[in-house]
Amino acid sequence: SSSPKITARWNPSEACRPLVDDAPIFYPTNEDFDDPLGYIEKLRSKAESYGICRIVPPVAWRPPCPLKEKKIWENSKFPTRIQFIDLLQNREPIKKSTKTKKRKRRRISKIGYTRRKRDSGCDTASSGSSDSEGKFGFQTGPDFTLAAFQKYDEYFKECYFQSEDHPGSKASENKKFKPKVKDLEGEYWRIVEQATDEVEVYYGADLETKKFGSGFPKYKPGYPISEADQYSQCGWNLNNLSRLPGSVLAFESCDISGVIVPWLYVGMCFSTFCWHVEDHHLYSMNYLHTGDPKVWYGIPGNHAESFENVMKKRLPDLFEEQPDLLHQLVTQLSPRILKEEGVPVYRAVQRSGEFILTFPKAYHSGFNCGFNCAEAVNVAPVDWLVHGQNAVEGYSKQRRKSSLSHDKLLLGAAMEATYCLWELSLSKKKTPVIARWKRVCSEDGLLTKAVKKRVQMEEERLNHLQDGFSLRKMEGDFDNKRERECFLCFYDLHMSASSCKCSPNRFACLIHAKDLCSCESKDRYILIRHTLDELWALVRALEGDLDAIDLWASKCRDQYPSQH
Repeated sequence: SSSPKITARWNPSEACRPLVDDAPIFYPTNEDFDDPLGYIEKLRSKAESYGICRIVPPVAWRPPCPLKEKKIWENSKFPTRIQFIDLLQNREPIKKSTKTKKRKRRRISKIGYTRRKRDSGCDTASSGSSDSEGKFGFQTGPDFTLAAFQKYDEYFKECYFQSEDHPGSKASENKKFKPKVKDLEGEYWRIVEQATDEVEVYYGADLETKKFGSGFPKYKPGYPISEADQYSQCGWNLNNLSRLPGSVLAFESCDISGVIVPWLYVGMCFSTFCWHVEDHHLYSMNYLHTGDPKVWYGIPGNHAESFENVMKKRLPDLFEEQPDLLHQLVTQLSPRILKEEGVPVYRAVQRSGEFILTFPKAYHSGFNCGFNCAEAVNVAPVDWLVHGQNAVEGYSKQRRKSSLSHDKLLLGAAMEATYCLWELSLSKKKTPVIARWKRVCSEDGLLTKAVKKRVQMEEERLNHLQDGFSLRKMEGDFDNKRERECFLCFYDLHMSASSCKCSPNRFACLIHAKDLCSCESKDRYILIRHTLDELWALVRALEGDLDAIDLWASKCRDQYPSQH
């Protein structure tokens, strides 16, 4: 009863469905499906050049969805955002729009949202941003239960698609008309590109599964064994995927919401996830539990810079007002325009029971064809490390906060790999975990290359600072209880940090060490977690040097005694 009146109507004669090629679809066998990270590694060479791909599980894999239980479906409420679909691409900057006559019923929101930022705690998703004044964002919508939201979507579509214009139907029959995906796609981009009416929808996005509940069953030790248990412990259950053996995110101890712990998404017709790239350029995995399809668009990671340049070229006023616009997830640009500018775009239509995988640094966006429930999380196979390093160096230049400690993950993976090499040297037995780590080591291995590059970077930065700066060993719990980041660029300080006697609780990265204060160099010092000799020994260990392997295996046992 409190919902806005739906006045806009479908205009099929002006459809703007973009002509783009489809992303690849993969059908893993039961054997493939037993090893999620192995399967991602297997399809990477075939799919990464598309930015996204669709994965259809084996027919027998059908996990029960706890969200469909009556107590959740009919009683649990979730918040929504109001999205103005006709303003996602074609809108004026906030400052300019406030000087002109405001449209009836339309308020340009000044409430944005911050995606994932760490603070002193571990569970750190946040919504609502105190520094977003003057930025375009999504207003807060009403709370819904899943049952009520499904009914609202049905009401919206019944109103919206009443039309005498589509062929072969009478006006009285149009209420029951169900548009096809291609109809919805053509109409969606018509609204975005050349809207003639206001189109306002709701989206339940970034819902914390720890609070609302996951769409996957969770294992409950001590309870009677049930049919759901095989799914609660399955690697494709998104509650488990991030920390599977072989995922670098397994070395993140905090349950970072939206990265380690999945987020839930409840969509309706035309609700949108705007162009964005994952934090730290991570992989993402999205599963559609139930409902109508999602239409996805992906851009290969090696075209990310071209995409960003086109966005700034086509929407200059918006970027002038909001330079970090792409971080806000509030702006669309038609695939038609991107293709005209030479940026490749690929489409994937995700249906209930299917996964969408996005690759590192691949921009992606899309919209929902109707009511649905999806869940998403990040994952980081070892090949991600080079992308993650580039991301944090870029964040430092942009003075942007990070979501996790890249160095912590890199060193954790390197130590785990070294310990596996030590076990292999003793027993000669190859477990699946040992075999996986062995593949990414050796002189040309992905992990070895990533660690070597980071150690070289650290050595260059330390050599640049050694004049007058003393070196001190970092306390083991330096960043255990709270994050440590550079006061100026927010670079994570897990591996090293600079400080001074005048401000012992203030720290800088090695690049900005000289900007920390005006004291003489003799009063400043650098905290290091490992000496350069130790770090180079780690590189040699990954390359197979037995003495270095013994050294680092003992360090690994000391640091992770419960695991080793």
